[in-house]
Amino acid sequence: MPKELAALIEAFDPINDNRADAGMAIRRAVLSDAHVDRAQAQITPLDQAFQTLITEGAWGTVWANPGISARDRSIITLALLAATGNFEEIPMHIRATARTGASQRDVTEAFQHVAIYAGVPRANHALKLAKQTFAEMEDSADD
Repeated sequence: MPKELAALIEAFDPINDNRADAGMAIRRAVLSDAHVDRAQAQITPLDQAFQTLITEGAWGTVWANPGISARDRSIITLALLAATGNFEEIPMHIRATARTGASQRDVTEAFQHVAIYAGVPRANHALKLAKQTFAEMEDSADD
């Protein structure tokens, strides 16, 4: 999957872009069709504009930019989520590592950086979530 994701990112043309389409394709490649389908099914008029912002801004602009790899973006995202205490999104992005190419060691190294630069308690909690999520991923792979 990392090669397919890299191909999507490389194909992005910032001059003739359609950030909504590019964003949705990359969002699906990183988070999975099942995750995105669940999120799309829950959109209401209240959060429609927010969902568009996420798809076009986060996925269609930032993640679509070929300046750094999806693996590196995945690691950066996890470190930032941990450093800022946004723990609720960590399991989703841990699951995404299966598609971005970030390894368990990459995640561990990122959280060690968080411990030094943002605090041990945040890194410790992020690592706890990562361990739980990786274990769930292994259990579901056995099914």
